[in-house]
Amino acid sequence: MSDMYSSSMENVLDWKRIRHLFKLGIIAAITVLVGDMLLGWGTADAGLAGAESYFSRYLSVSDLRIFWSALLGLIGIPVETMSYFGIYRLIASRSLKQAHAYRAGLIGMLTFGALVHVICCVAVYYFKKMNAVTPGSAAADAVRFASYFLLPATVMFAAFFFITAGVQIAAFAGNNTPYPKWCLIFNGLSGFVVIAVMKLIGNYPLSNALSTGWISLGSIFMLSGLLIMSKKAEGAYENTH
Repeated sequence: MSDMYSSSMENVLDWKRIRHLFKLGIIAAITVLVGDMLLGWGTADAGLAGAESYFSRYLSVSDLRIFWSALLGLIGIPVETMSYFGIYRLIASRSLKQAHAYRAGLIGMLTFGALVHVICCVAVYYFKKMNAVTPGSAAADAVRFASYFLLPATVMFAAFFFITAGVQIAAFAGNNTPYPKWCLIFNGLSGFVVIAVMKLIGNYPLSNALSTGWISLGSIFMLSGLLIMSKKAEGAYENTH
């Protein structure tokens, strides 16, 4: 079945369209990154601890910045995720099973990605408004809000995100794409490097903003790498077909 499917896909692996999807995804990821940085630009109060310290970074975020962050994510995240179907096409050219698993992950990311981002923005907005009324309990109220509404959606998104990343790595490592195996480094999990580096840099507006946009930065790295290597992958594909 897999061999028959792969054979049928040989005639429809449209490299021009794949590169177009990657370019579109990079633009969308940059758009989302701008929104992430608008929300995350700030410093936490080192004199506080726990949730109060975490949420204190958002006290300087204006309502307008929250609005634009929510809007840019609402528009950009679905487009960014849709661009991953360029990777789906690459996997589908050689493995039906992995392509289906990858597509399932993408559908989940499409369902929950923008939702999680917007609820994050709502949680920040809620914290700010509560802080203006009852500053002593605002952080605890925001955590309770996030537990009720943000956490369930985040867990669902994370599950599909890791499924997608895991299948992609396995497909590249198993030579089930036209790309060299080492291109498995171009995957969404690369964004975790951003978090680690920003933690080392410390509590600064830029580092906090970039840490907020770790998924977008990982996506930019992944799509840019695959785009750069696409000509070589296309040549290797043509030589074997």
